[in-house]
Amino acid sequence: MITTALAGTSVLTTTPAVAAGHRSGGVAITRSVGAIQVICLLDASGPFTLSSPATAFPNATEADWSAARLIDPEAFGPDGRWHLSFQCFVVAGPGSRITLVDTGVGPAGSPASSWAPVPGRLPQALAEIGVDVRDVDLVVQTHLHSDHIGWAVHPSGEPVFPRARYVVQRAEIAALEAAGSALVPYVVDPLRRTGQLTEADGRTRLAGGHGRSGHRITAVPTPGHTAGHQSVVVDDQGARMVMTGDVLVHAVQLANPAVTYQYEGDPELAHATRRTLLNDARRRHAVLAAAHLNRPFVNVC
Repeated sequence: MITTALAGTSVLTTTPAVAAGHRSGGVAITRSVGAIQVICLLDASGPFTLSSPATAFPNATEADWSAARLIDPEAFGPDGRWHLSFQCFVVAGPGSRITLVDTGVGPAGSPASSWAPVPGRLPQALAEIGVDVRDVDLVVQTHLHSDHIGWAVHPSGEPVFPRARYVVQRAEIAALEAAGSALVPYVVDPLRRTGQLTEADGRTRLAGGHGRSGHRITAVPTPGHTAGHQSVVVDDQGARMVMTGDVLVHAVQLANPAVTYQYEGDPELAHATRRTLLNDARRRHAVLAAAHLNRPFVNVC
């Protein structure tokens, strides 16, 4: 039996189990993972302008879409377009360390400006929860697509978070360099120049991990959407949360993990990664934190 919590009402369905938080406007949502606080900040929201839902997810069935409407109804706008959020996550751990997962669409003039609803509001959203850009110790980029790196650096090339270490998988950078991507000179090279870039090789402990009961923040490779995509796992006191990045971009991929997204670099690998992540989340009773769902925190059981 599957339960989806929508606006305080339990709806019995045959879809993947989802109990999700929702907010209006720019209000932050906070979920606890043991003693750690994870705060979802909205950088921007709006309709996806590059393709229709049917084009973006070409193998989704009517049953898949019906299930997705129960999971994330706000994704289905009256104009028929896919409405999505562009979200970043703050992890506030012991010792007042601040980790930021992804940096949104960015300001006007950022690489996402040609298609995303810029300017984003991440610096303002951080200030509203009492976090200055100089307070951020660690920035984890799940991948280097333009809607996830917008506030990593200013268009001038200066890092937005001057005291932070930025973590990207080495495979992600290598793939962009091989493709001659414009994002390399935009975001990778400036972080190399300031010495703030850390290129991770596979699973990497980012914080904690001292003792069996202590908290841990871990970067875990989850390739498929991009070659070096990574997710972030937070563990504390027996609780777990996984910040999924773009392992899933729409609720239809929660309804059916085999649904292909038009912009997945390796669809078959993306399917396998998504199934593995969701199965592991069910087994460990983990909460998912999704970058693009309008209801970002998802319990899958």
